[in-house]
Amino acid sequence: MIPKIPHDENQAFVGLELVVDARKKGIWLALLEDGKLIELHEERGKNEFAVGDIYLGKVRKVVPSLNAAFVDVGYEKDAFLHYLDLGPQFNSQNKFSKDTLRGKQNVPDLLYFKGEKDIPKEGKINDVMSSSQPILVQVAKEPISSKGPRLCAEITLAGRFLVLVPFSNKVSVSQKIKDSKEKDRLKEILNSIKPKNFGVIIRTVAANKKIELLDQDLKNLLEKWKKMYSNLKDAKPPNRVLGEIDKTASILRDLLNADFTNIHVNDADLAENLRDYVSGIAPGREKIVKNYDGKLQMFERFGINKQIKTLFGKKVPLPSGGYLIIEHTEAMHVIDVNSGNRKGADGQESNALATNIEAAEEIARVLQLRDMGGIICIDFIDMHDRANNKALHEAVKKAMARDRAKHNVLAPSRFGVVEITRQRVRPETDINTSETCPTCNGTGDVQASILFAEEIESNLDYLMVERKEKEVMLQVHPYLESYFRRGLISKRFKWFLKYKKWIRVQGISAYHLLQYNFVNKNQEEIKL
Repeated sequence: MIPKIPHDENQAFVGLELVVDARKKGIWLALLEDGKLIELHEERGKNEFAVGDIYLGKVRKVVPSLNAAFVDVGYEKDAFLHYLDLGPQFNSQNKFSKDTLRGKQNVPDLLYFKGEKDIPKEGKINDVMSSSQPILVQVAKEPISSKGPRLCAEITLAGRFLVLVPFSNKVSVSQKIKDSKEKDRLKEILNSIKPKNFGVIIRTVAANKKIELLDQDLKNLLEKWKKMYSNLKDAKPPNRVLGEIDKTASILRDLLNADFTNIHVNDADLAENLRDYVSGIAPGREKIVKNYDGKLQMFERFGINKQIKTLFGKKVPLPSGGYLIIEHTEAMHVIDVNSGNRKGADGQESNALATNIEAAEEIARVLQLRDMGGIICIDFIDMHDRANNKALHEAVKKAMARDRAKHNVLAPSRFGVVEITRQRVRPETDINTSETCPTCNGTGDVQASILFAEEIESNLDYLMVERKEKEVMLQVHPYLESYFRRGLISKRFKWFLKYKKWIRVQGISAYHLLQYNFVNKNQEEIKL
């Protein structure tokens, strides 16, 4: 069992931390860097059509004019598969899946599998595929807006250090590993341990890792391949034959390194599972998994609710007093940078540069946090010095360098507009930060709200006197928390004198002004 660790309310956040908030309707994941929110994900129980999922689909229609096909994988709309996403070894993979379905391929390994000739790069889709045929595919992009999933037929299995590529014998190394000796070492190791007809892509985190870790990762990927083969044998399209690991494990697999300081989880069973997973991919690091036992709600304790409200709105403030205006259209995203009330003694040009560089860092964070993709046009504050525009371009590229999504940053145009293209593989994270008017509840009819505090006190009196609740905590907006706790003889102190029990008052920034709840010692809502 993982011991519950009490949290100091004034504890500073350093390094990378993952906050896992298990709720009734799913799990929310927040990735923090030095306390700043940089990624936010929601993981629901039924996570179908996620990137990496492998399906046995059925070709619905081949469209030669698009050089593509539409494939039924069980989604309400047919998925899209372009010829360029088939992969060179499509014929070999297609033969393997057909033989497996017919019972001719009796083993998952490819030692004695005779591959087919690679398909040409400039070929036509109707030469290699026909309607109604079963086909093994992998989700490359999740369903977005009115579009179905986007597929690829080149199956890959991602691990901690390696990516397994069946029906290939090539060993390639991540371009981010610059040391040529280390590249040669890794290639030599993988060529000596990988089985025949399996290619490998060596990931950046594999640099300087021992052969034992690489070998174990390879064995884990081969086990996944065997599992997919086992599911494929009796599958009938459309059917998912291998699901990607859940979002929590995916983040840990891709990001877990020496910079990761803590993983906070508010569910004991989930914490135990995560501890086992971390010990499997990074032995000795399982101690960073901590079972959260704080009094505050998890996202409130780590300041995540406040950051969500700040960063998901149309207007995003900058520390210096400037702000961003973010507009979303069907074709692109447009961001306008404003200096706000920022004033400096160094002149307009230097003030503009300072605001623009500050905005560049915040924009890179917002793009990653909201998972905004496609074309992003940023209207920075105009600067006339070419050296400043070059410095801004470098600042944007540097800020975007940490983004794991594929992206491209163009130099500022003559109008000061910077264009960014960013890969989008999942629907954009969109959180509505607007609040219903607490006075009229959105109806437009103004109701008296001056008696709101009296309403709370009346309900509290009912709970303490009539129902004789033993322990009650009041959760309200932080403004009301201050009202109830203000002064030497505060409202809360008067409650103590009246009920002979201390009523805790907790401010929740996620609440709107006139929202409140009573909860018991187990943080369960007390129904009135």
